[in-house]
Amino acid sequence: MAEDKRDYYEVLGLGKGASEDEIKKAYRTMAKKYHPDLNPGDKQAEARFKEVNEAYEVLSDSQKKARYDQYGHAGVDPNFGAGGYQGYGFDGMDFDLGDIFSSFFGGGGRRQNPNTPRRGSDISSQVVISFEEAARGCKKQVDIRVVTSCRECGGNGAAKGTTPKTCSSCNGSGQERKQQRTPFGVVQTQTVCSKCRGKGTIIVNPCRECDGTGHVRTSTSVGINIPAGIDDRQVISIRGKGNAGTNGGPPGDLQVAVAVRPHPVFERDGYNVWYEMPLTFAQAALGAEVEVPTLDGKITYTIKEGTQPGDMFTLKGKGIPNINGRGRGNQILKVTIEVPQKLSSSQKKLLKEFEEASEENNYPKRKSFFKKVKDAFNS
Repeated sequence: MAEDKRDYYEVLGLGKGASEDEIKKAYRTMAKKYHPDLNPGDKQAEARFKEVNEAYEVLSDSQKKARYDQYGHAGVDPNFGAGGYQGYGFDGMDFDLGDIFSSFFGGGGRRQNPNTPRRGSDISSQVVISFEEAARGCKKQVDIRVVTSCRECGGNGAAKGTTPKTCSSCNGSGQERKQQRTPFGVVQTQTVCSKCRGKGTIIVNPCRECDGTGHVRTSTSVGINIPAGIDDRQVISIRGKGNAGTNGGPPGDLQVAVAVRPHPVFERDGYNVWYEMPLTFAQAALGAEVEVPTLDGKITYTIKEGTQPGDMFTLKGKGIPNINGRGRGNQILKVTIEVPQKLSSSQKKLLKEFEEASEENNYPKRKSFFKKVKDAFNS
């Protein structure tokens, strides 16, 4: 139940009002801490990881975040805001620029026929996917609230068993003509019919389901195919899944913004993937075989003797697939050396003996640095 859930900001260790960058950074830290691959067999860490993902999915979506900030968990409940359709326009009012101009100028100008088929408006939604899903492609279901034609009345707005009646004021034309005497003679003006508002018909018995609008707002789920290689904040357009048109016009489109969760260890750069590869001093100095995670699973990689901090190695074709289906990027390994902490006395003794036994030639960079300093002071 929603009442049992922890506050999403608390889950990510943030305060209300946190910025988009702060939310993303906090998620990356928490996801790395509780990621199942880094905590094998730890059920508590797995539960926390799911909780962190749920919090990020809401707080990374500006619309969901706004509802959550105002209403809490109830604001992001799938049934939030359920209710009947109130019509097009602002707060259910269908404004027409032709009516406004007619009121100022007495008509006479050209206006769009109110019975002309009109395309429905686009709607937007967001889907949150993992780094791996973005790389490999996936299928997702998106829950939306969309305006559709009323099934009860067939979209004509009249109660079942009845039909709209021809307007008696304009005889179905949608226009009213008036004649006015002026010093220049008789002037005829044409305005929108005030009784039917230009429709040419009157609904005597409105449909109870849609209140006579001919449309209702419903909740539905739409399946979408997300292509491999898609990046954060890219938008997928699905034709014909937006709000219904009027007067037989086509529906609008569904615009789905894709949000990609940051990965605990990978960083994306175009179609390349960066991975900081931590090595011990011994592994770097002596060389070693180490396990390296990739998008295709773990591989064994041979580290050469004398590897330095900051050295980079490239795994060809182990990056992100091109969204157009033409090849893949690379995975770039950047070496970091972990300095041991909390050494025992025997370990410290061994390191001191090693340092005393080391020759200057073992440290060419340091030798070059001191030579440059010496040359600088002697110049």
